[in-house]
Amino acid sequence: MPTGTPIDLRGKVALVTGSARRVGRHIALKLAACGMNLIIHYGSPSSAADAESAAAECRAHGVGAHIIRADLGDEGQIAALFEQTQAHYGCLDLLVNNAAIFPRKDLLSVSLAEWQTTLAINLTAPFLCSQHAARLMLAQDEGGAIINIADLSAFRNWKAYPHHGVSKAALVKLTEAFALELGKKVRVNAVAPGPVLRDEGNSPEVWQRIGARLPIGTTGHPYDVAEAVAFLAAQPFITGVTLRVDGGEYLL
Repeated sequence: MPTGTPIDLRGKVALVTGSARRVGRHIALKLAACGMNLIIHYGSPSSAADAESAAAECRAHGVGAHIIRADLGDEGQIAALFEQTQAHYGCLDLLVNNAAIFPRKDLLSVSLAEWQTTLAINLTAPFLCSQHAARLMLAQDEGGAIINIADLSAFRNWKAYPHHGVSKAALVKLTEAFALELGKKVRVNAVAPGPVLRDEGNSPEVWQRIGARLPIGTTGHPYDVAEAVAFLAAQPFITGVTLRVDGGEYLL
């Protein structure tokens, strides 16, 4: 394929971790709209109904959507996730490492168990998932792509979320390491969202003020992240890049 010609995503297979809810769900729906068949992954039993509805929304685009539950803190369950993916579709063209946890605590209060859990989900799981995905993709004629979801804590210190920031900074470096290792057949990139989804800790008024201070003047939406993922998935000449989708927050 000549450089500059976008990759046709129709009929290809994507696995999006943590795709039952929030940003991951929007990513899955965008990829379904692009014609990709989906693996909808979730980890907690409480997300089962959300996974079912996400899969139904994906299927409304005329694509396949298969649901798999796996605890990403368990190496065996990660391996089973990829075995089931291969058994169901026979291939894997795109992995989106989206699932993460966002614990709040000051650095001197973080216990060893909390530190290890954060790194296990936010860094070790993407590492293991990428290894499994790469092995499948390298065996395919057309290779594939891996996209990691980082955030701005990879580049800026958030005092209330130190262990989260460390995990995301390492994820950006892991993105570059895999891009270099996998070379021609598997492109590896990352997306670093800014304020795209209001959490319970921010009132609508606070959320509006957060947006007003950004260079672009407003907060974003999970769809903005999904668009960035779809863009990177279709670009044959981009690898090792972390694309900030933050309304210019990094510049402040």
